[in-house]
Amino acid sequence: MKSINNSYRFILDPGSRKFICPECGKKRFVRYIDTQTGEYLPEQYGRCDKGDGHYFLNPYLDGYTKAIQKEERGDRSELPNNRKPQRKKVMPQPQPEPVFFHFETFRQTLQPERYKKNMFIQNLLYNVQFPFEVDEVEKVIQLYRLGTVAKGYRAGAVTFSFIDNAGNVRAIQVKQFDQENHTTGTDFLHSIIEKHHTRNKKPLPEWLEAYKKQDKRITCLFGEHLLSEYPHNPVALVEAPKTAVYGTLYFGLPETPESLIWLAVYNKSSFSFDKLKALKGRFVYVFPDLSKDGNTFNEWKTKAKEYEKRLPGTRFIFSDLLQQLAPERDKSEGKDIADYLIKQDWRKFRKQPSQPVSEKVTKVTKVTPQKKRFLNDASLSKPETFKTERIEQPQNWNNDIAELENYFANNKLPTQPIKLNSYSTITDCSLFIKSHLAIVKRNNGNKTFLPYKQRLQELKQILTKNS
Repeated sequence: MKSINNSYRFILDPGSRKFICPECGKKRFVRYIDTQTGEYLPEQYGRCDKGDGHYFLNPYLDGYTKAIQKEERGDRSELPNNRKPQRKKVMPQPQPEPVFFHFETFRQTLQPERYKKNMFIQNLLYNVQFPFEVDEVEKVIQLYRLGTVAKGYRAGAVTFSFIDNAGNVRAIQVKQFDQENHTTGTDFLHSIIEKHHTRNKKPLPEWLEAYKKQDKRITCLFGEHLLSEYPHNPVALVEAPKTAVYGTLYFGLPETPESLIWLAVYNKSSFSFDKLKALKGRFVYVFPDLSKDGNTFNEWKTKAKEYEKRLPGTRFIFSDLLQQLAPERDKSEGKDIADYLIKQDWRKFRKQPSQPVSEKVTKVTKVTPQKKRFLNDASLSKPETFKTERIEQPQNWNNDIAELENYFANNKLPTQPIKLNSYSTITDCSLFIKSHLAIVKRNNGNKTFLPYKQRLQELKQILTKNS
């Protein structure tokens, strides 16, 4: 059998074949193979694909590799149990062609009229502490192809599509959020479609029959399709798609070659070589979610060192800011960078400080200064570290604010969703008014925040007309 071209003699089988895991008993165990002979190592050597600390026996760590080298020189005394390595011939396994998600079904999630029912999108516009401008949200929707589930038990949920570098839709994750954009439900669109057909005793579409037979479906990064569109930009890598969306909303779209592209791996165990090989030649700033004792941070950092050896020109840079500053409770809850960003005004992240601030990072490899991307880590710690220009205003909004407060305090607010304009719907009037008034009062007279006052006045006009 033709040997596999790899710098390591013993590697995990790159094919799709799985065995029974000796620990959990499930068929998801990937065994080690000898790249010189194409044969499997003894059956105990391998990794359970479930990840998260499950069974993993590495032949380089228990003395097996050293013993094999001595055995090949004629000394078998150090072989485990003094036995000869297993020589089980491996039949060449053809790699199955991936089955992609049905493109027309994917396109239906992008219908414009659906976004007014999309809780995640509406929260970004109205309900978060610092709502985003409509044009900013529209650009992010288009950038990541965010969609909406229109019907069924997940109606109003946002869809996060995993689209590869060639533009193929690999999988579509479905997420439901409450009014504070905290996750309340998670699903996959193919699973929802399958349940619908089963419940109504309808045969599955042909594409879905083939699609669901695959062992793995999320086989690319969230946002991977942006790599071909922005071939030279550095990457910011996080766990969840939601976090990548927030990163873009706060740090801006990739409008210049120096701008970050925010991508996501999906979850903790998805920080894998198969996915990250798409980042070959890039500078990658990695932001793992918090975890107890920093387990995720340390695991990803260790893996990144190995991946750099296999991906020439690729550099992974880990910021340890959250690990240092986050309280133990946040670590136990697995909070991520988005949980800290959302508490800050996104506009302040668009302002570059007049003087550079020293960057606090833990480097996997040394980054040359001319290629080093500046990340203002301090912006995540204390609000007072932000420096923004004071905009002098000729007048304030005291009269307008007083008028709005008086109107909303003395009129009954609707409990049902109300359509504010052609592109947005307010799902909770009380919360909308409270958040917008707080922003307007805090930034009294600042024209940057004028849209918040105008939206309140627009709502007042609608309520007055309806009464």
